[in-house]
Amino acid sequence: MKKPLRILVVGCGHMGTSHATAYEASPDFEIAGLVSRSPRSREALLKKLLPNKKYALFGDYEEALAATKPDGVCISTYPDTHAEYAAIALESGCHVFLEKPIATSLKDAAKIIELSRNRRRKLVVGYILQHHPAWQRFVEEAQKLGKPLVMRMNLNQQSSGAEWETHKQILNSMSPIVDCGVHYIDVMCRMTKARPVSVYAIGARLSADIPRRTYNYGQMQVRFEDGSIGWYEAGWGPMMSQTAFFIKDVIGPEGSASITASSATLHDSADVNAHTKTDSIFVHRSTLNSEGNFLEKDLLIEMSNEPDHDALCALEQAYFLKSIQEDLDLDHHLDAAASSLQIVLAADESIRSGKVVGLS
Repeated sequence: MKKPLRILVVGCGHMGTSHATAYEASPDFEIAGLVSRSPRSREALLKKLLPNKKYALFGDYEEALAATKPDGVCISTYPDTHAEYAAIALESGCHVFLEKPIATSLKDAAKIIELSRNRRRKLVVGYILQHHPAWQRFVEEAQKLGKPLVMRMNLNQQSSGAEWETHKQILNSMSPIVDCGVHYIDVMCRMTKARPVSVYAIGARLSADIPRRTYNYGQMQVRFEDGSIGWYEAGWGPMMSQTAFFIKDVIGPEGSASITASSATLHDSADVNAHTKTDSIFVHRSTLNSEGNFLEKDLLIEMSNEPDHDALCALEQAYFLKSIQEDLDLDHHLDAAASSLQIVLAADESIRSGKVVGLS
């Protein structure tokens, strides 16, 4: 029997808690230690894990790495630390599970990817929708609609209290267009399988509580080489509307496909499960008969018993484990992570410059 993979969990916020829960529930993993800047977040995570089990707790990342000597590191910290923390772990000989985005710049992303290859350590980036059965089906249905595709997606979050404080902290290093956008731009790239060629975006600063140089609402448009176009919108804060925050829609010459969600999901944009929740996929075919009427009835694909957020994190960690045990080739995964980051950073540049940004 193989020994469990010893993981140092770095970051004890929402994502770190979900990943730690997955590690604790799996016989293939063992938590080597928990790291966070705040004792409060470590204590909150301890309450969710086994209450009678003792865990090694640390406030300093490099101290924890040296003390525990783990096989792998799970990094769920603020985005501006991702590249630095991943580099330290890889240099120490650890495999790395890294929450998205991989870095705050393309230069840093390229360095981390190259380092993982040179060190022959696995680097898996937390693109949770890649492991979601309903979103996998959504991509499959989109690919049946012909070309070009028109893709419309958004994720607006009405946040207050601790959630708004977290969003403000993230805004110190990146916008919601970048932080959340990588997920949905990655989905668009998988739908089209085409090269993105240009990006245009606009944004607005809707709060005096955030740095003057940033914005907490933005929308972007991306063009692809095959003629497909994608629209993405994201906003954070107490001012955001609870109406139409959940749009996941794709249209092609052969029809359309849309993710639909329950009325409860559609009125709670702060609930992390609402960000991935799908009750069904609604598929429409555009073919007309000789009388000009639709030839096929619309199809409602029920997505019963789909995984919640914690279960999706467990699927991500299962993939991380498999990549190590089976020595999976992660080049496509890492290239996709770098590509989606390039697109959203181009959108950020477009907002600041007011110009269309070409993609090489």
